Amino acid sequence: MTDLEPKHRPAAQIATGIGQLLAQAAAAAGNCSGADAEEITAITDAMIRLLAGVPLRSDGKLTIKSLAAEAGLLRNKLTHKHTGLKDLFNALVKAQNARPAIVEDLHRDNEELRNKLAKVTRERDDLKASNEQFARVVHVLEVETQQLRTSAGEPGNVRSLHRPAT
Repeated sequence: MTDLEPKHRPAAQIATGIGQLLAQAAAAAGNCSGADAEEITAITDAMIRLLAGVPLRSDGKLTIKSLAAEAGLLRNKLTHKHTGLKDLFNALVKAQNARPAIVEDLHRDNEELRNKLAKVTRERDDLKASNEQFARVVHVLEVETQQLRTSAGEPGNVRSLHRPAT
């Protein structure tokens, strides 16, 4: 857990501690199979990853659906069997009062892409305006060329220059 951002450490430590205590308590009571302890461990590990913003198997949202996907379990394991862990996760999410790091990264990336798109759009508009201006210039030059050709064909406008014999 040393690689987590400081703001995520308390929630991750709480999830780890409570998960270990629940697994130990269930094992001590004798009503916990090895599979139950593995589920509890998987759920707490998934909580840590989601709260830290580094999901491996889910979309990274702080929801029970994402927690179940991250833990590799069916959602009903959280909603019916491990309700304490579900409630703990919801409380930690509420207490964290912040978006996970992955969401922050996505928002930052999205903002950068919006800025790049705006810049490219401005450049495109400038190039389009320049292109239209060049088209108008070409049209004017074509009209002037046609006028010069027409006026050059009129009698008296063109005089041939004779070269003196050498």
